[in-house]
Amino acid sequence: MELLDKLNWRYAAKAMNGETVAEEKIDRILEAARLAPTSSGLQPFEIIVIKNQELKEKIRPEAWNQSVVTECSHLLVFAAWDHYTADRINYMFDLTNEIRGFKNEGWENYRQMLLNAYPQQDPEISFNHAAKQAYIALGTAMIAAAYEKVDCTPMEGFSADKIDDILGLREKGLRSTVLLPIGYRKEDADWLVNLVKVRKPMTDLVTVME
Repeated sequence: MELLDKLNWRYAAKAMNGETVAEEKIDRILEAARLAPTSSGLQPFEIIVIKNQELKEKIRPEAWNQSVVTECSHLLVFAAWDHYTADRINYMFDLTNEIRGFKNEGWENYRQMLLNAYPQQDPEISFNHAAKQAYIALGTAMIAAAYEKVDCTPMEGFSADKIDDILGLREKGLRSTVLLPIGYRKEDADWLVNLVKVRKPMTDLVTVME
């Protein structure tokens, strides 16, 4: 019930007050995103955390001039891999073997299956798949933010090419996928703050097949 109460409290803040969010809260939000599930455990994305105000100012015009970009405490940029490469796949499988302390034949066979399939895919197919994994982490981060009683605003309204250029993402084999300003709502400037949350009734959303 406590979690549901906090999810009912959260909404996409349209104005933030510039107050700094404690780093320990940000760390827990990022850790929740790190722990999010991803396909084959590859975690095919990175999260860029922007605290620098000048950098936020550069990004804001490329994000439909949305004020939360510069009013937030921390701006998170979820950047997906532009392609699945053998090096990227092998890194995660090797890391798994190192942490678990053993090799598993089935796991190694699965590694080879991915190596035989993913790097040969069209890069756009790879990016779209990786972006979906980033969104799983985004959702997890948003839930964690609500649990911390911190506001956040998921944003797709931005010029990805321009953001990629500002942050030098393409050179790193990354493409911006979604932005997440994190901060605290500015209630007297946010038209959405006091409106009732509207969601479909459960009967229109969920179908149970027994």
